[in-house]
Amino acid sequence: MTGAVWRASRAAVKRRRVQTVVIGLVVFCSTTTVLLALAVISAARAPFDDAFSQQRGAHVVAAFDPAAASAEQLAATAHRPGVEAAAGPFDQALVEISGDWLGRPPGTLTLVGRSDPGAGPVDRAQLLGGRWATGPGEVVINEPFGGFAKALLEQQLPLSGGERLTVVGFATSMSQSAGGWVTPGQAAALHPVGRQMLYRFSDASDEQRLTSAMDGVTAGLPKDALTNVQSYLVLKQAFSAGADAYLPLMTVFGVLGLVVAALIVGNVVSGAVVSGYRHIGVLKSIGFTPRQVVTVYLTMVSVPAVVGTVLGTAAGWAASYPILQSAFSGITTGTAVIEPAGWLPAATLVSVPLLVLLAALVPASRAHRLSAAQAISAGSAPRTGRGLKIQRRLAGTRLPRAVSLGLGQPFARPARTALTMAAIVLGVLTVTVTTGLSSTLTKLMDHRDGHTHVSVLTAHFAGNKTEPRLTPAQTETMLRTTPGAERVSVRGLVQVGLVGYPQPAFADFYSGDDIANPKRLDVVKGRPATGPNEIEAGPSFLKQHGLKLGDRLTLDLDGRHLTVTVVGEESQGNARAFATNDATRAALTDDPHAVEYDVKLAQGADAEAYQRAVTAADPSLSPSVFAPDLVGPVVAVIGFATTFTVLLSVVAALGVFNTLLLTIRERRRDLGMLKSIGMTPRQVVTMTITSVAWQGAVSAVIGVPAGILAHRLLVENVGSIVFPESVIDIWDALPLTGLAFAGVAIAVLGALVPARSAARLPIAEVLHNE
Repeated sequence: MTGAVWRASRAAVKRRRVQTVVIGLVVFCSTTTVLLALAVISAARAPFDDAFSQQRGAHVVAAFDPAAASAEQLAATAHRPGVEAAAGPFDQALVEISGDWLGRPPGTLTLVGRSDPGAGPVDRAQLLGGRWATGPGEVVINEPFGGFAKALLEQQLPLSGGERLTVVGFATSMSQSAGGWVTPGQAAALHPVGRQMLYRFSDASDEQRLTSAMDGVTAGLPKDALTNVQSYLVLKQAFSAGADAYLPLMTVFGVLGLVVAALIVGNVVSGAVVSGYRHIGVLKSIGFTPRQVVTVYLTMVSVPAVVGTVLGTAAGWAASYPILQSAFSGITTGTAVIEPAGWLPAATLVSVPLLVLLAALVPASRAHRLSAAQAISAGSAPRTGRGLKIQRRLAGTRLPRAVSLGLGQPFARPARTALTMAAIVLGVLTVTVTTGLSSTLTKLMDHRDGHTHVSVLTAHFAGNKTEPRLTPAQTETMLRTTPGAERVSVRGLVQVGLVGYPQPAFADFYSGDDIANPKRLDVVKGRPATGPNEIEAGPSFLKQHGLKLGDRLTLDLDGRHLTVTVVGEESQGNARAFATNDATRAALTDDPHAVEYDVKLAQGADAEAYQRAVTAADPSLSPSVFAPDLVGPVVAVIGFATTFTVLLSVVAALGVFNTLLLTIRERRRDLGMLKSIGMTPRQVVTMTITSVAWQGAVSAVIGVPAGILAHRLLVENVGSIVFPESVIDIWDALPLTGLAFAGVAIAVLGALVPARSAARLPIAEVLHNE
């Protein structure tokens, strides 16, 4: 009998081609989205843990004051309770690099003296190229992004004291314990300002346990001996910050896709059972058991579900690599291999078809309960009296007959109508979320002010080898006095040391008419850093360094120490960069190290003429018209959301399409009777479209507010970006009016073909069959 069940199932798949396509498409979309969401979730956690474990990463990188604690006292802390392993103490020195080096601006670099950073019980840095430093004057640079250029080996780093260090290798440490490594003897010669200890603890699962463990380590040491603590949990959070921005979006779409899949599969199977009563009766009358009949319907769903799952898994796996590349762009990844977990395809191939079967099991169980006689006698007509009260009331109104019949028709099958409306609601919700998300991200990145801006890059920043003719002050004066200029903003870029932290940071110093600079990020909390000794930074920088508004941080540059206060939080930003002003820069260094000028042109000014004048004044400058553009991850998020919205809207429309086909099949006799008494094909189309248009309107009333709420929840839970209220509240009359018609549009789109099919039903054939 197994062969007969398969033949009956295969025939059902061929007979219901539309339903097969609908199920296959919705399962394809859902599988793709779910796999992408799981890929981002797995990549945000597992790669860091694997690489950190492989390198025996330090749970805590601790810096101590050598004047307060001796090397012997620090070495003794390795044997404190709870310490699993420790390394150190190592001398830690701050050196000032006086010129551009390895494509980076001048500034402070933290060097640690270790004879072999690739060995030892804790923090085994991995050599990427070259060799370890073995003698004086040699240095290995930490390359946190995991890549290096062989041509940069043997380059000379000019130190502010006239000394030079030769780059003999590149390495990377998941602990981010230093900016570079030298021999212990070389570190001692560089006048170390601190001593570093690296600890691994037996219990380091959260920040509270790490704090408790460090309290045990420092017990008995002189007060204020510990100058800084860097937790691996902060590094782990920074590692996944970009991926975390994708998670809310993908999770929402993944859940929506699965819910829509369950709704439409349930609707298709329910409709197939109801419209196939006679088919069920025939199967049972020729010997099919109730369980075999249910198997036929479940197999009918499983075939397109399996095909959709296989194709969706392949598409999701292929799309996961560019998505992850975008999510982790610009993030310190070290030796972590960013790729989706290998078990994901197997998980989706098993779980998604299983979910489809569970969604189909409830409606298919109706076929199990029907006896052969009941099924055959029931035919395909709807039960007498269902929805008649509502239809009679509508018939008594002054509405055109085609409209009143259409309005009452869905009440004959309330469960089917509810499932169809639920799919439309989710389609409207998705359209609303995508509209809001695209508007929010575009508004956040768009700094246009109605003026043309010319971006002028200096030689060392643009890679121009032409020697500058003008000093920074002369360049600014020239840009201001060149005809067409209205305001000029200057951006300086210097790498500064952060006292107590092993890694330096990039400082953007804004001066001139900095308010005119369209590239400066918005401050969403606190206030802009306009006063001396003030900085502003993005959420990633603040989290990675354990800072909040009002906290103080000590900068080191050119041998000068400056304590600054965090006064503002930017909407976003690099985890290794902050912004401040020229007054703060002047307290640290006399060299503004200008890398970029932003020139706001007056209305009507000739941008090309201005660029030619700038180039003529100093050929080392590289002017270009600044065109605001969305950054790669933003484009990826908008593109992903838009693509899935289109797919989900099409699937919702196909759900309407399927529902109407089932309804028309059930009501063939009624339609024949209506046409025989004078209803025109146009009235049949009106009746059919009316039956779903009002469902679309009601769905929009539900879906639009739900989408607005979901949009707010999404943007408020993106960890690496803080959205100001001005870009969250983007709803005004125009987009809301458009969204109000989204539900109707989805419903009508799915109803057009079935409506025309109903209008073309031949009267004689329908009545003859009855």
